[in-house]
Amino acid sequence: MANKAILCTRCRHLVGSNQTVCSWCGASRANPWWKAMAWMRGSLGDDWLVQSIIIVNIVFYVFSLILTKQQSFTFNPLNFLAPGETSLLLLGASGTIPVDEFGRYWSFLSANYLHGGILHIVFNLMALRQVAPLVIQEYGAGRMFTIYTIGGIGGYILSYLAGVPFTIGASAAICALIGSLLYYGKSRGGTYGSLVYREVGGWVGGLLLFGFIVPGINNWGHGGGIISGILLGMLLGYNEKRQETPFYRLLAGACGLATIGCLAWAAFGAAAFRLSH
Repeated sequence: MANKAILCTRCRHLVGSNQTVCSWCGASRANPWWKAMAWMRGSLGDDWLVQSIIIVNIVFYVFSLILTKQQSFTFNPLNFLAPGETSLLLLGASGTIPVDEFGRYWSFLSANYLHGGILHIVFNLMALRQVAPLVIQEYGAGRMFTIYTIGGIGGYILSYLAGVPFTIGASAAICALIGSLLYYGKSRGGTYGSLVYREVGGWVGGLLLFGFIVPGINNWGHGGGIISGILLGMLLGYNEKRQETPFYRLLAGACGLATIGCLAWAAFGAAAFRLSH
């Protein structure tokens, strides 16, 4: 099985799929499997922002299962521990049905924190854990969260305009992070920039292939997230071009408040509905 690009555990630079040691600090890329899964134990060091996003996703996934009245067991891994559509709708699933029939425009944000099964959330959080630290390294934590939030919204807006009826998942926001890295690699150039661009381009190719092979994948959301991430990367800039300013931190704070408000509204509304029915 071919290696994938990873972040060096010592210096946090990207280690290419064909490299056995980090070209920046010389550290070996080899790690025991239990270290690679450290995010599941919450051992994220100083990556508090990534840890917070992961925790919120897990909390809302568990909450969506609790709100589901009848759980049906299945051997299909794609549908294992899948929340009911009503629960997901109450918590802020997006698409033409929630938006056009119920006026839930805020679902463009909330849908980024909902998942349709155990494999869905595990794969998305593993991707987030790999991609987000690299974006933080090159853009800063504030701009990373802004790209994640606004880029995810952009992905779901394009998905809605394309007529997707019902959709959820963090992949639109994660694709926005990937789009920002595509822009970074192409804009920076040089050996490191070219390496980032090639590796991230490989991720995009894999996403496209996966989206056409596996049924039910929201390719419009993925594409919208990537495009939004590229545009946000251009507008916000990265550390080597433009250092993070109070404005960027204020923008990230506004995204955080919008996220908290949106998810709290969805959670209280869903709980109240279930208690009354």
